[in-house]
Amino acid sequence: MMSRSYTNLLDLATGNFPAIGRERKRLPRVMTVPGNVYELDDDQANSVSSDNPSSVAQDRLIIVANQLPVKANRRADDRGWVFSWNEDSLLLQLKEGLPEDMEVLYVGSLRVDVDLEEQEEVSQILLETFKCVPTFLPHDVLEKFYHGFCKKLLWPLFHYMLPFSADHGGRFDRSMWEAYVSANKLFSQKVIEVINPDDDYVWIHDYHLMVLPTFLRRHFNQLRMGFFLHSPFPSSEIYRTLPVREEILKALLNSDLIGFHTFDYARHFLSCCSRMLGLEYQSKRGYIGLEYYGRTVGIKIMPVGIHMGRIASVMKLADKEKKVGELKQQFEGKTVLLGVDDMDIFKGINLKLLAMEQLLQQHSKWQGKAVLVQIANPARGKGADLEEIQAEIRENCRRINEEFGEPGYEPIVFVDRPVSISERIAYYSIAECVVVTAVRDGMNLTPYEYIVCRQGTDDSESSSDLSGPKKSMLVLSEFIGCSPSLSGAIRVNPWNVEATAEAMNEAISMSQSEQLLRHEKHFRYVSTHDVAYWSRSFLQDMERTCSEHFRRRCWGIGLSFGFRVVALDPNFRKLSMEAIVSAYCRAKSRAILLDYDGTVMPQNSINKAPSQEVISILNTLCWDKKNTVFIVSGRGRDNLSQWFSPCRKLGLAAEHGYFLRWSQDKEWETCGQSSDFGWKQIAEPVMKLYTETTDGSSIESKESALVWQYGDADPGFGSSQAKEMLDHLESVLANEPVAVKSGHFIVEVKPQGVSKGLAAEKIFTTMTENGKQADFLLCIGDDRSDEDMFEIIGSAMSTNILSANTSLFACTVGQKPSKAKYYLDDASEVICMLESLAEASDSGPSSEEETQVSP
Repeated sequence: MMSRSYTNLLDLATGNFPAIGRERKRLPRVMTVPGNVYELDDDQANSVSSDNPSSVAQDRLIIVANQLPVKANRRADDRGWVFSWNEDSLLLQLKEGLPEDMEVLYVGSLRVDVDLEEQEEVSQILLETFKCVPTFLPHDVLEKFYHGFCKKLLWPLFHYMLPFSADHGGRFDRSMWEAYVSANKLFSQKVIEVINPDDDYVWIHDYHLMVLPTFLRRHFNQLRMGFFLHSPFPSSEIYRTLPVREEILKALLNSDLIGFHTFDYARHFLSCCSRMLGLEYQSKRGYIGLEYYGRTVGIKIMPVGIHMGRIASVMKLADKEKKVGELKQQFEGKTVLLGVDDMDIFKGINLKLLAMEQLLQQHSKWQGKAVLVQIANPARGKGADLEEIQAEIRENCRRINEEFGEPGYEPIVFVDRPVSISERIAYYSIAECVVVTAVRDGMNLTPYEYIVCRQGTDDSESSSDLSGPKKSMLVLSEFIGCSPSLSGAIRVNPWNVEATAEAMNEAISMSQSEQLLRHEKHFRYVSTHDVAYWSRSFLQDMERTCSEHFRRRCWGIGLSFGFRVVALDPNFRKLSMEAIVSAYCRAKSRAILLDYDGTVMPQNSINKAPSQEVISILNTLCWDKKNTVFIVSGRGRDNLSQWFSPCRKLGLAAEHGYFLRWSQDKEWETCGQSSDFGWKQIAEPVMKLYTETTDGSSIESKESALVWQYGDADPGFGSSQAKEMLDHLESVLANEPVAVKSGHFIVEVKPQGVSKGLAAEKIFTTMTENGKQADFLLCIGDDRSDEDMFEIIGSAMSTNILSANTSLFACTVGQKPSKAKYYLDDASEVICMLESLAEASDSGPSSEEETQVSP
């Protein structure tokens, strides 16, 4: 029997989150009998904001991954299951870096099929004995989720393989995406069963669960949640081919911290966020962050390490089994190069074989002496591509051994079977060099394990077998995650077979002293940057990133995978119509300052001229003798004068306040410190130079300013050119009375002492000097330049420009971080609010005057 939540999953995948209804019950910390949680279906669940204090103060970590760190086997009598920890699982090993008193709970699936009637019993055993909560996926969902979307689409794409044909990589299949969403939702239900959102951290692992953060964030706005990607993240050119690219990006951004192995992977992710979502990252004191609706999403770059204790214990086991001695005897007198790879199309095993062939051809001294032992772990995926590469590998092994082999000597030893970890460790111990030629790999810990094994342990026989100085050599593909960490390795482009062969020759021909120095450098790094260091660092960064979670007001907005949480200052709230109208009616002297674009005029409107409705409202407000009304805009005075010609009493502040006019019958005033625009002759040629070299950019020439716009240029190149131009302009204009500033897709040069904030200050000061000090102030804007006005308002009382009893309403348009205390959702709400004020205003002009101001 399936839960009702499962029957509704296809709606979710197609972008239809069900409606939210009744209030959620508070869950216990751990449910005694895991199962289907009917009351948590999305069609009935409300968002939990974690406002209630927790009864349990101790932090706990919930680790969510596709597979649990346990092994499952049927009993000998086929009556039930036997479970044990998987000691080689990274999820289990990372506990080494966590605080000793931190409880850890695992949520994931099992590698085996469990019958429906056994699932409840298995859940109970795993929860009580292993603190694991299993997720049981229906067979059809599992097949399309794991073997379909994950392995046929995401895995190849994240390793730079595009599906140019139906037989080469997996084409996008909507039903597979729906299964991926379904599986992620089932994982979220299991997390919800056991979570305490006030006390728990959630750490999600890898590409199988990239949309899980949205499901969890939808329920718990202030949940502390991290995600770590263990695979590569492709360049934006590759990632943008994914039909559900934005859904996955937005889902990941519902995490608080997103981790990657290398800067390259993080850079690609940030580039995708910039190009697709318009988000720019900032680096502050060594930490990288993305501002996303008031939340700072941290970006963590930290390659995973190995478990030193586990390697040491397995080395001792290998000693007991005498494996090292057996292998030393088997390869006596030979120089062993070792490859340990999964049987995978991206591991470059075939390129390694061809490089070995090239080595034997070009350096005949190694014929009869050098042996490449290639261990191929069983394939995790399946498909025609894999079968083709397997056949090619076997054919090359046969051909090379036939050409260079002789009695008692085979240059290629291909181990195509499951190899125990103790046997693998034994191979590491006798190998002179490890060769990794993967064409793309997320991390690859084989070199780390090899280095530790070559170091040996003080009481192991393998250590004594490594007579003489402890040394190791590495030939590594530059396309794997561990390559940047191991600076002493010989890095190669695996596609260049000749260069790889020369690197292999260099590695096994290198002097012992040089090998020793490289090994010591590598061992220092690997031993100090182990898995405990990695997990401890990630948790600390997650704590830092989430430190202000419960101080901010959070609420969720958006549907489907467009859902996100807006986090704002607790004092920031929506402007109440009743409150502002009440204050407006009580006031005797009012100042109303309005931005234009994005405030009274919708930002996406093609016709930028104000509507008759706006003109009528502004006229009504202006004819109230208690009101001083201004449009404060970045636009030029010619445009503003033309558009607002029907509004005789309306004040205009053009070009961010450089030009100011109190009403139509008054002259324009200049508010800048200088009227000398000779600097334009210096700045304009520089801007033209960058415009010629930046396709999609343009120059807007205003009376008082020059603006370089690059909104239509390539985001990455445009941003780079803008930074370069900013430096260039600051250099050539250093002695000029101007300010050079960057904004949203613009670089602007304008006179010093010009801003909307200073224009607002001048208006308030003049009103006070004329005996009309404002006791009601409304200031509305939508962009960065308007923040200057909000800032001035905040300090105006302390300078007596405004009375201490003034009713202040600084309001931004849209729910976003701002220095304003209030917000309205969009321009239409601004118009509605102004209309309410107009209705409460004193009567307008006489009929004769009204005729004069009509357009």
